[in-house]
Order: sequence, then C-alpha cells, then structure tokens
Amino acid sequence: MRYSLLAGGKRLRPAICFAACEAAGGTPEDALPAAVALELIHTYSLVHDDLPCMDDDDLRRGRPTCHIAFDEATAVLAGDALLTLAFEVAAEGGAEAVVALARGAGAAGMVGGQVLDLAAENAGAALGLDGLERIHDGKTGALIIASLEVGRVAGGAGGAEVANLLAEYGALIGRAFQVADDCLDVTGTAAELGKTPGADQAHGKSTYPALLGLQRSLEVARELSERAGEVAHRIARLGGGLDGAESLLQDLALSVVSRKS
Repeated sequence: MRYSLLAGGKRLRPAICFAACEAAGGTPEDALPAAVALELIHTYSLVHDDLPCMDDDDLRRGRPTCHIAFDEATAVLAGDALLTLAFEVAAEGGAEAVVALARGAGAAGMVGGQVLDLAAENAGAALGLDGLERIHDGKTGALIIASLEVGRVAGGAGGAEVANLLAEYGALIGRAFQVADDCLDVTGTAAELGKTPGADQAHGKSTYPALLGLQRSLEVARELSERAGEVAHRIARLGGGLDGAESLLQDLALSVVSRKS
C-alpha cells in the first residue's frame, strides 16, 4: 500500500477537492479527509489497472508497478485495502461525501468506465468518438466530478445550482484531462510520464489522437479547458461565498491541459 501510494504522482483529485472546498469558503483542513480518500481510491485504481488481466503495465509513477515489485496477489490485496481504507477515512466527512465517492468510483463511474474500456479492447473494433467519450466520462470524469462534489460539501456551499455547475465543470476538465493524457502517451517519454509511453497504441486502444489526429486533439483539449473556464465564471457569479471560485477553477482547468506528465 505504501509502495504505491507514496510513489509520487500529480495528486490531481485531492487538488481539485481542495480547490472546490476553498472556492466554497472552506479551509484545506475541512477537505482533508475527502482529499485523502480520493488519493487512496485513485491509487487503488492504478494498482488494479496495471494488473496483467487489465492493462498489463510494468511502470507506474516512475517505478515498477505493484504486481511487478511484489506479485499479483499482493497487488490485488493492496488495491482492495486502499479502497476500503478510503471509505474509512471518507466517513469522517459524513454520509454525503461517502455516497459521492461511491458513485464516482463504482459501477456508474470509474469501474463502469473500465468495464467499457476492456469490452472495447476485447472486441477488437475501433470505437467512435461517442464511445470513447463514454469510456472516459466513466474512467476519468466521474471521480473528478466526485472530487468537486466532496470539496463543495466540505466547504459548506449548498444548493442544486452550485452542484450542477460543478458537475458540468468537472465533466469538461475530466474530458480535457483525458484528451491531454492521450496526447502525452504519444509525445511524452517514460522519464516525463513515469509510465511507459505508447501503451495505448500497443494495446490497440482507441484514443483521441487515433481518431482526430494529434494536432486536432490538442485543440480539443484547449477548447474543453476554455469551456470549463466559462463555467467557472458562472459559478463565481452565484455569489454566496463562491466569489473567489473563478480564478481557482480557471487555473485548475488550464493546468490539466498544460501539464507534461
């Protein structure tokens, strides 16, 4: 568990959670249980995704994957333990946070997206853009939306309008992140990415560059980031403690497409 959790990484989902909490008028301490839970869930998903029965990767966060460093059984159990620990920690933030995390990580979210991804890979047929977006909205977007939701709850901002706008923002940066990730798989190096580049092509996966070309994919990532910035402006205009949200959320939207890893 420690080997995988403390290996580094972007800590993107905790950062999103902290940003949403601060935008809602809370403090980092308010969001800490949810942020820790998010990183535990994300790390569990990486440990399991890297297994031979899934993506069969041997490098993650700049070091051998968990099942390579130890063995497959240990990796399965480490992932299981990380997930259960996540919900133990999340419970400190109350039932609403637990439910949001469960939805984002479960069959309607991250796990469901992985099922669709594996099914598409096993079918051996190229996906269209709609199918690819469904996969990534589940695998990536759902937990990012949950990160915003638990941050909002921790910060004390209520109301359906805020929740809906944050979900819209999260869906956009989730897609932007994934388009950028697909591009980095083409342009990045193992040293930069901390994982093996070109893995998507090696596994025959549909990606944005494969469907749209690299240049158009980079443009799409920027367009999604800009649309997310527009939603951030709408969130800030709601007032009620959300006045400081715009710059935080716009910076976040920019960072997901300007990163190098």
